[in-house]
Amino acid sequence: MDYLIDALLKACRLIITLDRELAVVVWTSLKVSLTAVVLASLVGVPLGFIIGAGHFRGKHQLEIALNTSMAMPTVVVGLIVYSFVSRRGPLGVYGLLFTPAAMIIGQFILAAPIITALSLSATKAVDMRVSETARTLGATAIQSAVATISEARYAVLVAVVAGFGRVIAEVGSAMILGGNIEGYTRTMTTAIALETGKGEFSLAIALGLILILIALTVNAVVQSFRLKRAY
Repeated sequence: MDYLIDALLKACRLIITLDRELAVVVWTSLKVSLTAVVLASLVGVPLGFIIGAGHFRGKHQLEIALNTSMAMPTVVVGLIVYSFVSRRGPLGVYGLLFTPAAMIIGQFILAAPIITALSLSATKAVDMRVSETARTLGATAIQSAVATISEARYAVLVAVVAGFGRVIAEVGSAMILGGNIEGYTRTMTTAIALETGKGEFSLAIALGLILILIALTVNAVVQSFRLKRAY
């Protein structure tokens, strides 16, 4: 039990003193995950609106596919992307493997279905009279779409946060595509796995605490938006 207390104290010391190795790992995680989520949001939110508001053949099957892909294992995504960006893959000439770019691609594939599916649900929950009223007042199709998305902005925000939560905590694709290279592609989750394997619990615990703190902060922000809306 003493070693756990000792590791926890060392972890707190690493956080308080802003240990350089710790800071680099945290920054790499945030840089990769935020970039992937921003790109996934730019694609997923409009796509979710188009699917949610549209009426076309195969819509129900598409929704099933989206909901299924939300639970896709991270190691499977890593394996698929690896087959494309490895030296023998079709994108191998670009040298993407074991770079942050490859990790962003993998995390984009993980986050995009979640953001799309939840944005789709948010769009379907909006009263269609919002769109009809906007068009009656002379709004264009794009302006009408913006009005609908604005009405569902809190649900869309939750979708984006859910996508971020999915990628910041994943380890499978990050390990396969990033290679866990110190100072370059090592993220919080891959560093935790490495340090735990080495028996160095202090850095792993410090990173775990920061991960929990990030999740808590993000969810607190979302909850504050919800409370503002309620009042």
